[in-house]
Amino acid sequence: MKYYLIFAASVLFLLASCQPKDIKWKGQEPIKKVSTLTRPIQYQLKKTFDVGDGIFLSNEFDGARLNGVALTGDNEVTVLITPENTPINESPWYAFKIWSDTEKEIQLKITYNEGVGHRYYPKISIDRKNWASVDSAVYLTDTASVARGESPKFCEFTLAINTDTTWVAAQELIVSKDIYEWAGELAENSFVSVDEMGKSKEGRSIKYLQIGNPESKKMLMVLSRQHPPEVTGWLAMKAFTEELCANDELPEKFRDEYCIYVVPCVNPDGVDNGHWRHGAGGIDLNRDWEDFNQPETQAIRKFMQEKVAEQRKFYFMIDFHSTYEDIYYTIAPELKGNMPGIVPKIIQAMAEDIPGYDPNIRPNAAGVERVNSTVSVFHEFGAEAVTYEVGDGTPRDMIKKKGELTAINLMEIMLED
Repeated sequence: MKYYLIFAASVLFLLASCQPKDIKWKGQEPIKKVSTLTRPIQYQLKKTFDVGDGIFLSNEFDGARLNGVALTGDNEVTVLITPENTPINESPWYAFKIWSDTEKEIQLKITYNEGVGHRYYPKISIDRKNWASVDSAVYLTDTASVARGESPKFCEFTLAINTDTTWVAAQELIVSKDIYEWAGELAENSFVSVDEMGKSKEGRSIKYLQIGNPESKKMLMVLSRQHPPEVTGWLAMKAFTEELCANDELPEKFRDEYCIYVVPCVNPDGVDNGHWRHGAGGIDLNRDWEDFNQPETQAIRKFMQEKVAEQRKFYFMIDFHSTYEDIYYTIAPELKGNMPGIVPKIIQAMAEDIPGYDPNIRPNAAGVERVNSTVSVFHEFGAEAVTYEVGDGTPRDMIKKKGELTAINLMEIMLED
């Protein structure tokens, strides 16, 4: 009963503190230039943790994040999640396996280092492929912090475990191996190929898909997973890309006229190491698009420069991310690239296609620092660019729909212009 009461109290508080519906979330503060020189990271101790009472946890897999664990009460397990380094964006990713030698019900508490708040609502899987959110009836957060207007410092929930593995994660677990398997499946189409663009800091392959007419002078660039935990953005990118590859009249016509390059995992080191935000170089890759100190951003820029040197042109670029709510970060409207006006048209078409959808659009100032991907690519290559941030909790069917509609509207509008 206490979980129902505490959860209800949390909901009521959050509802009372919400902004009016007609006031949109303002998004992040303007991006500031920071040093992107390589900094040390703290690697996890990878092991199977025997916490006692026949309960075991493990972080021995790609994408895991589990830094400490203890049996803190009768059938109460507390885990500690810490970042790869600091300072860092408050995006505390976690992912681990748990099992026991007998069937039992435990109270699982997820905690963080001091000053960090809980962000991602936990998800559970028994096969690593199919995920479900924890039942709200057995879930609670740090209501004392919430009551002070702060983000909660922990979450806890009841979990039934047994000798089989249960996976617990902040979002669906999708690592570089999964991403490149998906890319390989798309490459079974004659108009799709997969190749390597470069290597990451730790030597992982940064692969890209080439979709459409390789001889076309008109190109597009698509990016995803600069930030490791941003799985909802990846899911939108996946639906977007699959729509570009559909065997329908519109995609076929578009592929005849354009060549699309997709980098589905810009930061494979961060993804596979279970990082909160950074690459293996210890910095936010989406702040390295002016100085290009990291091999991941260097590889993409060099690739684009080589294509432009072939007397070809980038007309559009989209970078998929995740944040608290859906939002579009666009280039200042007074600035004109290689195909002016297509980004506002695409977003407006989305609003018309989805009943009741009022897109949250935040244009960058004309003089904003050129340190993130979209602003940098716009100014260097003239590509009309947008950062599409997908909400952490956006329903997965809606993510898919928005990804598909973005691609459809893009193709229709670019074929018209």
